[in-house]
Amino acid sequence: MEYFLTCYLLILFSIFVLLFNYLHFAYNPEILNKFLGFGSIFVVFINISMLILLMNQDVALDSFFIPFWLFIFGIPLLTIGILIIIWTCALYLGKQVIKKDFSSFEKKLIEKSVSWSKAKKDLLRKSNHVLIFICFLIVWYIGLSLVNDYTGTSAGMIPEENNMFLLYSRIINDPNSIMDVLFSLGWFYYLLFCIFYILCLFMLANEFTRKSRFLSFPFNMFSKVYLSKEEQEKYGTYLYFAIGQMFAAFICPPMVYIAILGISSISDLMTSQIGIRLGKKHIAWNQVKTWEGTIAGTITTFVMSFFFVGLFWSIIFSIIFFEIDMLTNKPINVSDNLLIPISLSLLYLFIRFFFNFDYFSIILQWI
Repeated sequence: MEYFLTCYLLILFSIFVLLFNYLHFAYNPEILNKFLGFGSIFVVFINISMLILLMNQDVALDSFFIPFWLFIFGIPLLTIGILIIIWTCALYLGKQVIKKDFSSFEKKLIEKSVSWSKAKKDLLRKSNHVLIFICFLIVWYIGLSLVNDYTGTSAGMIPEENNMFLLYSRIINDPNSIMDVLFSLGWFYYLLFCIFYILCLFMLANEFTRKSRFLSFPFNMFSKVYLSKEEQEKYGTYLYFAIGQMFAAFICPPMVYIAILGISSISDLMTSQIGIRLGKKHIAWNQVKTWEGTIAGTITTFVMSFFFVGLFWSIIFSIIFFEIDMLTNKPINVSDNLLIPISLSLLYLFIRFFFNFDYFSIILQWI
C-alpha cells in the first residue's frame, strides 16, 4: 500500500513518545504503578505494531483493512497532538495578548469541590466508570438482539474462538492465518478495544500536559478538581483505569471483558461506598479499607461474573478481587484500577489456554 511505511513509522514514533513520557512524568515512589502501567501500554502497542505488519503481508487486506486500521490507530494520535498545540497556544494568547484570566471557572469548581463529602467525591469519581459499563452493556444488548433477529446467530458479537492465547499462537506460527483470526473475533471485540485505546490516549495526554510546565490540554481543569494536592503529584486513577481496561479489552473476548469492566466499575464502587458509609471494622493492615466494603465488593463481583461468565469463573474472579482489595494500597502500593483488570484478564488467558476451562454466559440464554 502506498505511504504505508510513512504512516507506520509515524505511529511507531508516537508510541515511543508516549512510552517515554509515561516514564518521564511518573511519580517515582510509586514503582509498581509506574512499571505495571508501562508494561501494559508496551505490550498492547507492540502487539498492535506487529499485527499491522502481518496484515501488510496479506494482499487481500491491502485495499481496505490496512488503511482502515492505520486510520483508527493514527487519527487519535494526530487529533491529540493538534488539540495540545491549539489549547496551549490559546491559553498563552489569552494570558499574554488578551490579558484575560481563563482560570476563574476552574477556581470555582475547585472551591465547590472542597465542600464535598468523602462519599460524594468517591461517587463522582467512580460514576464515570459505571456509566461506561452501562453504555457498553446497552450497545452489546442492542447489537446482539439485532444480529440474532437478522441472522439467527451471534456472529460479530461472540467470537468463534474465545481462547485468545491460542489465536495469538496461531498467528505467530502461521502468519498467513492473520485474516482468518482477525475476522473470527467479530466487530464488538474491536469496538470495545478501540474505545479504550482512544480513552487511554486522551488520559495519557491529559496527565502529561497537566504535569508539563509548557503544555496544556482541554481536560486539565477537571484533574485539578477531582485530585487532591497529594494526588496531583501522581497520575490520576482515571489514567490507571483506562490503561488497565485497554489491556484487558485487548486480550479478552467480549463476554469476559464485560465481566471485568463491571468488576472494575460497579464492584469497586460498591466496595468504597459501603466501606465509607457503613464500614465499622477496618482491615488491620489497611486502616483506609473496611471488611464490610471488601465483602460487599466481593459479593457484587460474584453475582456479576456469574451472569456473564458462569459459576467457575465467578468463583475465581471473586477470590482474586477479594485478595487484591485486601492487599492494595497496603501492603502492596499499587492501584487496584490497574491490578484488577490486568490480573483477571491474564488469569483468564492462561487458565483458558492451559486447562481449557471455557466460560458459560447465563445472560446469553435470556436473549
